[in-house]
Amino acid sequence: MHDHPTDLADYEWPVCAALRCQRQLWVAEAGRLACRPCEDATLARIRELPALFVRLNATAMLMKGARRTDTATSGSRTPPIPPRLDVLALVGPGGIAARLRDIEDAWRKALGWTIAPWRGSPAEAIPQHAKFLDGNLLWACGDYESIGQDIETLRELHGECKAIAEEKQRFGNVKIGRCPISIEGAPCGEQLYASGRSFKTVCPACRTAWEGEDEWRELRAAQEAVVEEQFQQTGAAA
Repeated sequence: MHDHPTDLADYEWPVCAALRCQRQLWVAEAGRLACRPCEDATLARIRELPALFVRLNATAMLMKGARRTDTATSGSRTPPIPPRLDVLALVGPGGIAARLRDIEDAWRKALGWTIAPWRGSPAEAIPQHAKFLDGNLLWACGDYESIGQDIETLRELHGECKAIAEEKQRFGNVKIGRCPISIEGAPCGEQLYASGRSFKTVCPACRTAWEGEDEWRELRAAQEAVVEEQFQQTGAAA
């Protein structure tokens, strides 16, 4: 319970510890450090993180074996899929799992409990970390002095994951050659771009799309055919 000073003129009404909230606590929230709306929002974020990890991990799996975009593509007709470092950073050992583990370890220390045992890979650990935080958030909002920073950490982590998982498709920023589609007897020639979020690319000019590994092989074959034809024409003219 918050102590009231003798001189009420000097009394400062307690505010929510969450860094982005700082609103005055309700009378019914006396004795808490974080307000109930912040607790509810944080609980929702904690519960969404395991599912967001699954979505991000699926994206990361699609990028396994991706070649460097600055190396030669000889030996394969499939355009490279550029790796998303932001995705890999979140699903790797130092990403979501590590940030949740750090919060759990700090809460356990404050409660006087032993540090949690090794929980396995990120896919195995994240649901368990989330379950622990879910079950102890009410305590943390009432008694844990650093809850404000943890609420902010969880808000930022959830925001990072959701922004990537729900990102709308757009032209990527990795060049994968020119559009080979013939328009009035000549190749379209518009620059094509790849995105690590899907096996799909769309020509910005003629709007021809290639989707899936088979169509990407067809695209590469068509591009090589155009290059070979242009080379032959150049040689004949010489």
